[in-house]
Amino acid sequence: MTEFSQSSLATEHWPFLLNLLPQTAYLVGGAVRDGLLSRQPAHLDLDFVLPERAVKTARQIASYYKAGFVLLDAERQIARVVFQAPGREATVDFAQMEGGTLEADLQRRDYTINAIAYNPFTAKFIDPLQGQADLARKLLRMVAYKNLQDDPLRLLRAYRQAAQLGFQLEPDTHTALRQLAALLPQMAVERIRTELNYMLNLPQGTAWVQRAWEDGLLSPWFPQANQRFPQLTGLDQAVTRLQETWPQLRIQVTLNLKADLRDTIKMSRLALAKLATLLTHDPEIAELELVKLRYSKIEIRSAVILIKHLAQIQQVPPETMTPSQQYLLFKATGDLFPALVVMAMAQGLIPQAMAELIQRYFTPTDPVAHPVPLVTGKDLMKRLALSPSPQIGELLDAIQLAQVEGKISTAADAIDFAQAILTLPPE
Repeated sequence: MTEFSQSSLATEHWPFLLNLLPQTAYLVGGAVRDGLLSRQPAHLDLDFVLPERAVKTARQIASYYKAGFVLLDAERQIARVVFQAPGREATVDFAQMEGGTLEADLQRRDYTINAIAYNPFTAKFIDPLQGQADLARKLLRMVAYKNLQDDPLRLLRAYRQAAQLGFQLEPDTHTALRQLAALLPQMAVERIRTELNYMLNLPQGTAWVQRAWEDGLLSPWFPQANQRFPQLTGLDQAVTRLQETWPQLRIQVTLNLKADLRDTIKMSRLALAKLATLLTHDPEIAELELVKLRYSKIEIRSAVILIKHLAQIQQVPPETMTPSQQYLLFKATGDLFPALVVMAMAQGLIPQAMAELIQRYFTPTDPVAHPVPLVTGKDLMKRLALSPSPQIGELLDAIQLAQVEGKISTAADAIDFAQAILTLPPE
Protein backbone atom coordinates (compact mmCIF):
# COMPACT_ATOMS: atom_id res chain seq x y z
CA MET A 1 0.00 0.00 0.00
CA THR A 2 1.67 3.20 -1.13
CA GLU A 3 -1.15 5.66 -1.88
CA PHE A 4 -1.79 8.20 0.82
CA SER A 5 -3.79 11.31 1.54
CA GLN A 6 -1.93 14.46 0.66
CA SER A 7 -3.31 16.15 3.75
CA SER A 8 -1.54 13.93 6.28
CA LEU A 9 1.71 12.54 4.85
CA ALA A 10 2.69 15.11 2.23
CA THR A 11 5.08 17.38 4.11
CA GLU A 12 4.28 20.38 1.90
CA HIS A 13 0.83 20.42 3.48
CA TRP A 14 2.15 20.43 7.03
CA PRO A 15 1.95 23.73 8.96
CA PHE A 16 5.74 23.82 9.48
CA LEU A 17 8.85 23.22 7.41
CA LEU A 18 10.36 19.74 7.43
CA ASN A 19 13.85 21.07 8.12
CA LEU A 20 12.68 22.12 11.60
CA LEU A 21 12.26 18.45 12.51
CA PRO A 22 15.24 16.39 13.71
CA GLN A 23 16.22 13.61 11.30
CA THR A 24 15.34 11.11 14.04
CA ALA A 25 11.65 12.12 14.13
CA TYR A 26 8.94 9.74 12.90
CA LEU A 27 5.28 10.37 12.20
CA VAL A 28 3.11 7.74 13.93
CA GLY A 29 -0.47 6.90 14.81
CA GLY A 30 -3.68 7.99 13.14
CA ALA A 31 -2.10 10.33 10.59
CA VAL A 32 -0.08 7.46 9.11
CA ARG A 33 -3.07 5.13 9.16
CA ASP A 34 -5.35 7.72 7.54
CA GLY A 35 -2.72 8.57 4.96
CA LEU A 36 -2.41 4.95 3.91
CA LEU A 37 -6.20 4.74 3.67
CA SER A 38 -6.41 8.00 1.67
CA ARG A 39 -8.65 9.45 4.36
CA GLN A 40 -8.66 13.21 4.76
CA PRO A 41 -9.79 14.19 8.26
CA ALA A 42 -11.35 17.61 8.68
CA HIS A 43 -8.61 18.62 11.12
CA LEU A 44 -4.91 17.89 10.56
CA ASP A 45 -3.63 16.02 13.61
CA LEU A 46 0.00 14.87 13.54
CA ASP A 47 1.88 12.79 16.11
CA PHE A 48 5.66 12.53 16.14
CA VAL A 49 7.97 10.40 18.25
CA LEU A 50 11.62 11.28 18.83
CA PRO A 51 14.35 9.44 20.75
CA GLU A 52 15.19 12.65 22.62
CA ARG A 53 14.46 16.40 22.86
CA ALA A 54 10.78 16.01 22.03
CA VAL A 55 9.60 18.90 24.21
CA LYS A 56 12.48 21.12 23.11
CA THR A 57 11.63 20.47 19.45
CA ALA A 58 7.99 21.38 20.11
CA ARG A 59 9.02 24.61 21.85
CA GLN A 60 11.30 25.61 18.99
CA ILE A 61 8.64 25.03 16.33
CA ALA A 62 5.99 26.83 18.38
CA SER A 63 8.33 29.77 18.92
CA TYR A 64 9.34 29.94 15.25
CA TYR A 65 5.72 30.12 14.08
CA LYS A 66 4.33 31.93 17.14
CA ALA A 67 1.97 28.99 17.57
CA GLY A 68 0.41 27.71 20.77
CA PHE A 69 2.50 25.45 23.01
CA VAL A 70 1.16 23.05 25.65
CA LEU A 71 3.28 20.79 27.85
CA LEU A 72 1.06 17.71 28.13
CA ASP A 73 3.30 15.46 30.23
CA ALA A 74 6.64 16.65 31.58
CA GLU A 75 7.63 13.25 32.93
CA ARG A 76 6.96 11.38 29.69
CA GLN A 77 8.17 14.32 27.59
CA ILE A 78 5.03 15.00 25.57
CA ALA A 79 4.14 18.44 24.21
CA ARG A 80 1.65 19.91 21.75
CA VAL A 81 1.90 22.71 19.21
CA VAL A 82 -1.38 24.26 18.04
CA PHE A 83 -1.46 26.11 14.73
CA GLN A 84 -4.47 28.40 14.29
CA ALA A 85 -3.54 30.58 11.32
CA PRO A 86 -6.19 30.52 8.56
CA GLY A 87 -5.50 27.68 6.18
CA ARG A 88 -2.89 26.19 8.51
CA GLU A 89 -5.01 24.90 11.40
CA ALA A 90 -3.44 21.80 12.91
CA THR A 91 -2.54 20.06 16.14
CA VAL A 92 0.94 18.55 16.31
CA ASP A 93 2.10 16.38 19.21
CA PHE A 94 5.70 15.50 20.00
CA ALA A 95 6.56 12.64 22.34
CA GLN A 96 9.69 10.87 23.44
CA MET A 97 9.84 7.26 22.27
CA GLU A 98 8.68 4.81 24.91
CA GLY A 99 11.11 1.96 25.39
CA GLY A 100 14.04 3.82 23.90
CA THR A 101 13.66 2.69 20.27
CA LEU A 102 11.11 3.20 17.54
CA GLU A 103 10.20 -0.49 17.38
CA ALA A 104 9.77 -0.67 21.15
CA ASP A 105 7.51 2.39 20.98
CA LEU A 106 5.36 0.81 18.28
CA GLN A 107 5.10 -2.39 20.33
CA ARG A 108 3.40 -0.37 23.11
CA ARG A 109 0.54 0.86 20.93
CA ASP A 110 -3.06 -0.33 20.84
CA TYR A 111 -3.77 -1.78 17.39
CA THR A 112 -1.49 -2.76 14.54
CA ILE A 113 -3.06 -0.24 12.14
CA ASN A 114 -1.96 2.50 14.56
CA ALA A 115 1.54 1.03 15.01
CA ILE A 116 2.99 2.09 11.67
CA ALA A 117 5.70 4.79 11.54
CA TYR A 118 6.55 7.05 8.62
CA ASN A 119 9.93 8.61 8.00
CA PRO A 120 9.17 12.00 6.39
CA PHE A 121 12.76 12.39 5.18
CA THR A 122 12.91 9.11 3.25
CA ALA A 123 9.15 8.56 2.68
CA LYS A 124 9.58 5.03 4.06
CA PHE A 125 7.18 3.15 6.33
CA ILE A 126 8.33 1.19 9.35
CA ASP A 127 5.80 -1.55 10.00
CA PRO A 128 7.13 -4.32 12.28
CA LEU A 129 3.63 -5.51 13.26
CA GLN A 130 2.20 -5.84 9.73
CA GLY A 131 -0.28 -3.03 10.21
CA GLN A 132 -0.46 -2.37 6.47
CA ALA A 133 -1.62 -5.93 5.87
CA ASP A 134 -4.40 -5.41 8.44
CA LEU A 135 -5.35 -2.15 6.74
CA ALA A 136 -5.73 -4.05 3.47
CA ARG A 137 -7.91 -6.64 5.22
CA LYS A 138 -9.90 -3.94 7.03
CA LEU A 139 -9.11 -5.63 10.30
CA LEU A 140 -8.58 -4.18 13.77
CA ARG A 141 -5.98 -6.35 15.53
CA MET A 142 -4.51 -5.70 18.98
CA VAL A 143 -0.76 -5.30 19.37
CA ALA A 144 -0.78 -7.03 22.76
CA TYR A 145 -3.33 -8.07 25.37
CA LYS A 146 -1.34 -6.25 28.07
CA ASN A 147 -1.45 -2.99 26.14
CA LEU A 148 -5.24 -3.01 26.32
CA GLN A 149 -5.16 -4.08 29.94
CA ASP A 150 -2.86 -1.20 30.87
CA ASP A 151 -5.11 1.42 29.22
CA PRO A 152 -8.74 0.20 29.23
CA LEU A 153 -9.94 3.22 27.23
CA ARG A 154 -8.35 1.47 24.26
CA LEU A 155 -11.12 -1.13 24.55
CA LEU A 156 -13.86 1.34 23.65
CA ARG A 157 -11.61 2.97 21.09
CA ALA A 158 -11.64 -0.28 19.12
CA TYR A 159 -15.39 0.00 18.53
CA ARG A 160 -15.10 3.68 17.65
CA GLN A 161 -12.32 3.09 15.14
CA ALA A 162 -14.13 0.13 13.62
CA ALA A 163 -17.14 2.40 13.14
CA GLN A 164 -15.06 5.23 11.69
CA LEU A 165 -13.10 3.05 9.27
CA GLY A 166 -15.65 0.39 8.38
CA PHE A 167 -13.36 -2.30 9.81
CA GLN A 168 -14.04 -5.55 11.66
CA LEU A 169 -12.54 -6.83 14.90
CA GLU A 170 -10.03 -9.64 14.60
CA PRO A 171 -11.47 -12.62 16.57
CA ASP A 172 -8.75 -12.84 19.24
CA THR A 173 -8.94 -9.09 19.69
CA HIS A 174 -12.71 -9.23 20.08
CA THR A 175 -12.33 -11.92 22.73
CA ALA A 176 -9.81 -9.77 24.61
CA LEU A 177 -12.17 -6.77 24.51
CA ARG A 178 -14.93 -8.80 26.11
CA GLN A 179 -12.61 -10.26 28.71
CA LEU A 180 -11.26 -6.85 29.74
CA ALA A 181 -14.56 -4.93 29.60
CA ALA A 182 -14.87 -4.87 33.40
CA LEU A 183 -11.78 -2.63 33.55
CA LEU A 184 -13.35 0.24 31.61
CA PRO A 185 -15.14 1.85 34.60
CA GLN A 186 -11.68 2.56 36.03
CA MET A 187 -11.19 5.23 33.37
CA ALA A 188 -12.23 8.88 33.65
CA VAL A 189 -15.84 9.13 32.51
CA GLU A 190 -15.02 12.23 30.43
CA ARG A 191 -12.82 10.07 28.18
CA ILE A 192 -15.49 7.38 27.95
CA ARG A 193 -18.08 10.02 27.06
CA THR A 194 -15.88 11.38 24.28
CA GLU A 195 -15.48 7.94 22.67
CA LEU A 196 -19.22 7.33 22.97
CA ASN A 197 -19.98 10.70 21.36
CA TYR A 198 -17.75 9.79 18.42
CA MET A 199 -19.86 6.69 17.80
CA LEU A 200 -23.18 8.45 18.33
CA ASN A 201 -22.21 11.05 15.73
CA LEU A 202 -21.27 8.45 13.10
CA PRO A 203 -24.00 7.16 10.76
CA GLN A 204 -22.41 3.70 10.98
CA GLY A 205 -21.80 3.99 14.72
CA THR A 206 -25.18 2.66 15.89
CA ALA A 207 -24.33 -1.00 15.32
CA TRP A 208 -21.02 -0.55 17.14
CA VAL A 209 -22.68 1.11 20.11
CA GLN A 210 -24.91 -1.96 20.34
CA ARG A 211 -21.95 -4.33 20.06
CA ALA A 212 -20.03 -2.42 22.71
CA TRP A 213 -23.03 -2.69 25.04
CA GLU A 214 -23.48 -6.40 24.34
CA ASP A 215 -19.78 -6.98 25.02
CA GLY A 216 -20.09 -5.32 28.41
CA LEU A 217 -18.35 -2.02 27.71
CA LEU A 218 -21.34 0.36 27.93
CA SER A 219 -23.80 -1.58 30.08
CA PRO A 220 -22.53 -0.04 33.38
CA TRP A 221 -23.78 3.37 32.21
CA PHE A 222 -26.88 2.33 30.24
CA PRO A 223 -28.45 -0.57 32.17
CA GLN A 224 -31.65 -0.69 30.10
CA ALA A 225 -30.20 0.02 26.66
CA ASN A 226 -30.76 -3.55 25.46
CA GLN A 227 -34.49 -2.72 25.40
CA ARG A 228 -33.82 0.25 23.10
CA PHE A 229 -31.74 -1.22 20.29
CA PRO A 230 -34.63 -1.54 17.80
CA GLN A 231 -35.45 2.15 18.37
CA LEU A 232 -31.76 3.05 18.10
CA THR A 233 -31.57 1.42 14.67
CA GLY A 234 -34.91 3.00 13.84
CA LEU A 235 -33.44 6.47 14.27
CA ASP A 236 -31.05 5.97 11.36
CA GLN A 237 -33.87 4.52 9.27
CA ALA A 238 -36.08 7.48 10.14
CA VAL A 239 -33.44 9.95 8.96
CA THR A 240 -33.20 8.07 5.65
CA ARG A 241 -36.97 8.21 5.24
CA LEU A 242 -36.96 11.95 5.92
CA GLN A 243 -34.79 12.48 2.86
CA GLU A 244 -37.78 11.48 0.74
CA THR A 245 -40.53 13.31 2.62
CA TRP A 246 -38.96 16.14 4.62
CA PRO A 247 -35.37 16.74 3.38
CA GLN A 248 -35.22 20.06 5.24
CA LEU A 249 -35.98 18.26 8.49
CA ARG A 250 -33.25 15.72 7.74
CA ILE A 251 -30.74 18.54 7.43
CA GLN A 252 -31.93 20.11 10.67
CA VAL A 253 -31.56 16.91 12.67
CA THR A 254 -27.92 16.49 11.64
CA LEU A 255 -26.92 19.96 12.88
CA ASN A 256 -24.97 20.32 16.12
CA LEU A 257 -26.56 21.45 19.34
CA LYS A 258 -26.30 25.20 19.81
CA ALA A 259 -23.96 25.19 22.79
CA ASP A 260 -20.33 25.63 23.73
CA LEU A 261 -19.71 22.05 24.75
CA ARG A 262 -16.69 20.89 26.68
CA ASP A 263 -15.88 18.05 24.33
CA THR A 264 -13.97 18.54 21.10
CA ILE A 265 -16.59 16.22 19.63
CA LYS A 266 -19.77 18.26 19.38
CA MET A 267 -23.04 16.40 19.48
CA SER A 268 -25.54 16.58 16.64
CA ARG A 269 -29.26 16.59 17.35
CA LEU A 270 -29.44 13.07 15.92
CA ALA A 271 -26.63 11.94 18.23
CA LEU A 272 -28.53 13.47 21.14
CA ALA A 273 -31.64 11.53 20.09
CA LYS A 274 -29.56 8.34 20.10
CA LEU A 275 -28.18 9.16 23.54
CA ALA A 276 -31.68 9.84 24.87
CA THR A 277 -32.85 6.52 23.40
CA LEU A 278 -30.14 4.62 25.30
CA LEU A 279 -31.21 6.09 28.62
CA THR A 280 -33.75 4.78 31.09
CA HIS A 281 -37.00 6.46 30.03
CA ASP A 282 -37.77 7.85 33.44
CA PRO A 283 -36.62 11.50 33.18
CA GLU A 284 -35.24 11.63 36.72
CA ILE A 285 -33.26 8.41 36.36
CA ALA A 286 -32.08 9.44 32.88
CA GLU A 287 -30.76 12.68 34.31
CA LEU A 288 -28.77 10.77 36.93
CA GLU A 289 -27.32 8.50 34.23
CA LEU A 290 -26.12 11.53 32.28
CA VAL A 291 -24.70 13.20 35.38
CA LYS A 292 -22.73 10.01 36.04
CA LEU A 293 -21.11 10.42 32.62
CA ARG A 294 -20.61 14.13 33.31
CA TYR A 295 -22.48 15.42 30.32
CA SER A 296 -22.90 19.19 30.21
CA LYS A 297 -25.99 20.91 31.58
CA ILE A 298 -27.29 21.72 28.11
CA GLU A 299 -26.85 18.10 26.97
CA ILE A 300 -28.60 16.77 30.07
CA ARG A 301 -31.45 19.25 29.80
CA SER A 302 -31.87 18.56 26.08
CA ALA A 303 -31.94 14.76 26.49
CA VAL A 304 -34.48 14.97 29.32
CA ILE A 305 -36.69 17.26 27.21
CA LEU A 306 -36.70 14.68 24.42
CA ILE A 307 -37.59 11.85 26.80
CA LYS A 308 -40.41 13.83 28.41
CA HIS A 309 -42.00 15.00 25.17
CA LEU A 310 -41.63 11.67 23.41
CA ALA A 311 -43.81 10.29 26.21
CA GLN A 312 -46.26 13.16 25.64
CA ILE A 313 -46.54 12.38 21.92
CA GLN A 314 -47.18 8.74 22.73
CA GLN A 315 -49.99 9.73 25.10
CA VAL A 316 -51.51 12.51 22.98
CA PRO A 317 -51.25 11.73 19.24
CA PRO A 318 -49.91 14.77 17.34
CA GLU A 319 -52.85 14.83 14.93
CA THR A 320 -55.24 15.31 17.88
CA MET A 321 -53.31 18.09 19.61
CA THR A 322 -55.03 21.42 20.12
CA PRO A 323 -53.22 24.62 19.07
CA SER A 324 -52.39 25.24 22.73
CA GLN A 325 -50.83 21.79 23.10
CA GLN A 326 -48.88 22.30 19.90
CA TYR A 327 -47.65 25.68 21.10
CA LEU A 328 -46.48 24.25 24.43
CA LEU A 329 -44.68 21.43 22.61
CA PHE A 330 -42.84 23.87 20.32
CA LYS A 331 -42.01 26.13 23.25
CA ALA A 332 -40.54 23.25 25.26
CA THR A 333 -38.54 21.61 22.46
CA GLY A 334 -37.39 24.57 20.35
CA ASP A 335 -34.51 23.53 18.10
CA LEU A 336 -34.81 19.98 19.44
CA PHE A 337 -38.08 19.45 17.58
CA PRO A 338 -36.40 17.67 14.59
CA ALA A 339 -34.77 15.22 17.00
CA LEU A 340 -38.13 14.57 18.62
CA VAL A 341 -39.65 13.81 15.21
CA VAL A 342 -37.08 11.12 14.38
CA MET A 343 -37.45 9.62 17.86
CA ALA A 344 -41.21 9.41 17.35
CA MET A 345 -40.72 7.83 13.92
CA ALA A 346 -38.31 5.29 15.41
CA GLN A 347 -41.08 4.37 17.85
CA GLY A 348 -43.40 3.64 14.92
CA LEU A 349 -45.18 6.95 14.42
CA ILE A 350 -45.74 7.61 10.72
CA PRO A 351 -44.48 10.98 9.38
CA GLN A 352 -47.97 11.95 8.19
CA ALA A 353 -49.14 12.01 11.80
CA MET A 354 -46.73 14.85 12.47
CA ALA A 355 -47.17 16.59 9.13
CA GLU A 356 -49.02 19.56 10.59
CA LEU A 357 -46.43 20.06 13.32
CA ILE A 358 -43.56 19.79 10.84
CA GLN A 359 -45.23 22.27 8.48
CA ARG A 360 -45.72 24.73 11.32
CA TYR A 361 -42.10 24.32 12.43
CA PHE A 362 -40.80 25.28 8.99
CA THR A 363 -43.20 28.22 8.55
CA PRO A 364 -41.50 31.24 10.19
CA THR A 365 -44.77 33.19 10.37
CA ASP A 366 -46.78 30.37 11.90
CA PRO A 367 -48.61 31.77 14.94
CA VAL A 368 -48.41 28.50 16.88
CA ALA A 369 -44.81 27.43 16.27
CA HIS A 370 -43.34 30.94 16.06
CA PRO A 371 -45.78 33.36 17.73
CA VAL A 372 -44.85 37.04 17.84
CA PRO A 373 -45.40 38.35 21.40
CA LEU A 374 -48.05 41.06 21.65
CA VAL A 375 -46.40 42.69 24.68
CA THR A 376 -43.20 42.46 26.69
CA GLY A 377 -42.58 42.21 30.40
CA LYS A 378 -41.66 45.89 30.45
CA ASP A 379 -44.99 46.72 28.82
CA LEU A 380 -46.84 44.86 31.56
CA MET A 381 -44.89 46.51 34.36
CA LYS A 382 -45.40 49.97 32.88
CA ARG A 383 -49.11 49.67 32.01
CA LEU A 384 -50.17 47.71 35.10
CA ALA A 385 -47.75 49.24 37.64
CA LEU A 386 -46.14 45.91 38.44
CA SER A 387 -42.75 45.24 39.97
CA PRO A 388 -40.29 42.66 38.59
CA SER A 389 -41.30 39.20 39.82
CA PRO A 390 -42.02 35.66 38.59
CA GLN A 391 -45.60 36.85 38.11
CA ILE A 392 -44.53 38.75 34.98
CA GLY A 393 -43.40 35.54 33.30
CA GLU A 394 -46.61 33.79 34.29
CA LEU A 395 -48.68 36.60 32.77
CA LEU A 396 -46.67 36.50 29.54
CA ASP A 397 -47.22 32.73 29.27
CA ALA A 398 -50.95 33.16 29.82
CA ILE A 399 -51.11 35.93 27.21
CA GLN A 400 -49.23 33.81 24.70
CA LEU A 401 -51.61 30.89 25.19
CA ALA A 402 -54.62 33.17 24.79
CA GLN A 403 -53.12 34.54 21.59
CA VAL A 404 -52.55 31.04 20.19
CA GLU A 405 -56.13 30.10 21.07
CA GLY A 406 -57.42 33.16 19.19
CA LYS A 407 -58.84 34.86 22.29
CA ILE A 408 -56.71 38.01 21.84
CA SER A 409 -54.94 39.56 18.87
CA THR A 410 -53.65 43.03 19.82
CA ALA A 411 -51.43 44.61 22.45
CA ALA A 412 -54.45 46.30 24.00
CA ASP A 413 -56.19 42.91 24.22
CA ALA A 414 -53.12 41.52 25.96
CA ILE A 415 -53.06 44.29 28.58
CA ASP A 416 -56.76 43.86 29.25
CA PHE A 417 -56.34 40.10 29.49
CA ALA A 418 -53.50 40.47 32.00
CA GLN A 419 -55.53 42.97 34.01
CA ALA A 420 -58.40 40.53 34.17
CA ILE A 421 -56.11 37.80 35.48
CA LEU A 422 -54.81 40.14 38.20
CA THR A 423 -58.34 40.94 39.35
CA LEU A 424 -59.31 37.29 39.73
CA PRO A 425 -59.73 36.21 43.34
CA PRO A 426 -56.93 33.93 44.60
CA GLU A 427 -57.72 30.22 44.42
